Amino acid sequence: MRVIRLPNPSRIPWFAFYIIFTLLQQATAERELKFVAVVFRHGDRTPIVNFPTDLHKESEWPQGFGQLTQTGMQQLYELGQYVRKRYSNFLNSTYNRKEFYIQSTDYDRTIMSAQSYLSGLFPPTSSQIWNPELLWQPIPVHIVPKATDRGIHNYSLPVWATKDVVDKMEKLAELSLSSLFGVYKTEEKSRLQGGVLVNIILNSFKQAANSSKERKMEVYSAHDTTIGALQIALNIFNGKLPPYAACQFFELYQESSGQYSIEMHYRNDSSKDPYLLTLPGCTSSCPLEKFSELVSPIITESWSKECGNKDKTKGSVTALYFLCKIYQGRRNNYQDI
Repeated sequence: MRVIRLPNPSRIPWFAFYIIFTLLQQATAERELKFVAVVFRHGDRTPIVNFPTDLHKESEWPQGFGQLTQTGMQQLYELGQYVRKRYSNFLNSTYNRKEFYIQSTDYDRTIMSAQSYLSGLFPPTSSQIWNPELLWQPIPVHIVPKATDRGIHNYSLPVWATKDVVDKMEKLAELSLSSLFGVYKTEEKSRLQGGVLVNIILNSFKQAANSSKERKMEVYSAHDTTIGALQIALNIFNGKLPPYAACQFFELYQESSGQYSIEMHYRNDSSKDPYLLTLPGCTSSCPLEKFSELVSPIITESWSKECGNKDKTKGSVTALYFLCKIYQGRRNNYQDI
């Protein structure tokens, strides 16, 4: 049997040890989470409106139409607890205003959802306990101007609302969402809607990568149309209405190589782990520069200018101009923070 003789360690050049040590160090180095952006839909709510023949009037709901229910409060409290667990090694265990920011649309249900979320995310501990009998602490929720929201509990449905009819209505709602933000001139519409929020999140990532941003997490409490528009803009929409408390995560990592990358995770079922999503044209851990390049077609430099576009050859406003009127209020939901 042939014997393989290893070189005498004393004869191995010192730089070889250095190379081996460096390679081992790189192989064992871990990627580091640097920044997280979270967009969630509000929790379960009462109906926005009722049917003309509905036997259940608005007065029968304790707080009226369009309000967060106790079930919705619990859904967002659970989401806050999940986020606390998911980022336990990243986010400070106690609230720190320099590291965390949350913003909500100007609707009772989104504001209350944000508050419920915060109760689960930042229960006061040690010096932050101001009332021993109340393990809760006030945390500022920043509000932006109202926008149009689009979208039935223990009350009985009208007799005509069979399961088949309800299923068809849900399908129509999904088609409505897709047609509003997709199907026709998707890219142009995305520049006026979902692309606005994509741009804000991307800018936050770039600032975090340049170490010019102290914040670790930014959160948006919004609507199904917000998540739908965002996902359609990124071409990751699954065609289904985002359920109550659905949550879209964007995570910025610094790889062991020093390169920054973005991962997207979608949580639409509290009984399952979030789904890892991939931006078309990239990998699931998409390099920041590549991500920025791929989303550039849906980023507008001048929203107002693009919304002022008219078809001069026909002497009439374009369909997109009318869409601007729909989007104008909703655009105000996303302010530079």
